[in-house]
Amino acid sequence: MFIERKFPNTRLRRLRRNTNLIDLVSETNLSSNDLIQPIFIKENFDGTEPIDSMPNIFRHGIDNAIKEIEDIKKSGINSIAVFPVIDSINKDSKGSQAVDANNFISNSINTIKKQFPDIILIADVALDPYTDHGHDGVIINDQVDNDETIKILIDQSLILASAGADMIAPSDMMDGRIGLIRKALEDNNYKDTILLSYAAKYNSKFYGPFRDAVGSSSNLGKSSKSSYQMSLKNKEEALHEVAMDINEGADIVMIKPAMPYLDIIHAIKENFKIPTFAYQVSGEYSMLKLAINEGWLDSDVMLESLISIKRAGADAILSYAAKEISKEMQNI
Repeated sequence: MFIERKFPNTRLRRLRRNTNLIDLVSETNLSSNDLIQPIFIKENFDGTEPIDSMPNIFRHGIDNAIKEIEDIKKSGINSIAVFPVIDSINKDSKGSQAVDANNFISNSINTIKKQFPDIILIADVALDPYTDHGHDGVIINDQVDNDETIKILIDQSLILASAGADMIAPSDMMDGRIGLIRKALEDNNYKDTILLSYAAKYNSKFYGPFRDAVGSSSNLGKSSKSSYQMSLKNKEEALHEVAMDINEGADIVMIKPAMPYLDIIHAIKENFKIPTFAYQVSGEYSMLKLAINEGWLDSDVMLESLISIKRAGADAILSYAAKEISKEMQNI
């Protein structure tokens, strides 16, 4: 219950006299435990290469990915999300490489988990890195076919679980896939594999740099994902999507993007009280990082952006700035 207090008995500035007081009474705190670092791992590649549209972010061969993960762990972060960059010769209309049990991302996950058994590894479940058309599913009669796509996503999930992924993260937005993937995991004795559902993924224009990073941008061209990703105009629909995924067996839900959808993060956390993650996506990161690098904004704006996401209700945040911010917080 709000109690009205009047000046001069109440001077709210008393609690802002110095940084120690400000920290003592802060309502929202961000720590390294709240951050997840995404990593791009490239097939048939050694070393690193820069991503032009994502300042300070690189594609890694598995050799250098191991070094990168060592640095991430030193920063205080214990969770990573891996995304495959598939060689164009291995892409086809059905994303067949996604269900090859010996594909390079499965082998990479296996290598990472052997090297870092305690790290929490999140594996993306979607077909867009593997398809020659850039969509998250198979196309039948000029449409992304929901049910045929799910059949492939189930097999992809089982392969990633077998490789050692701690969390399977379907980011495709097909209807009904969480329940069917959960059943397949249970039936195949992957009962402890966590399902992190991209439950409210919007058809956003903030994804451009990510598509450059995984090489799906040129494949997708001017085609739209509006038939399966959510309309940016809808809020109640996000609650419906999340409720369905929880009922189907999701352990954690993801909202994507983050800062333009703080109201969605807040509504989902308030309504469902379930672990809720948010993805500060590539476009959010790149526009802030470019402004920082150009001197247009102070570098602290990146931390401010993450705190705003946490304040809205996110329990954890995927951000390309995660390692950098964690090092700042740890004074490394």
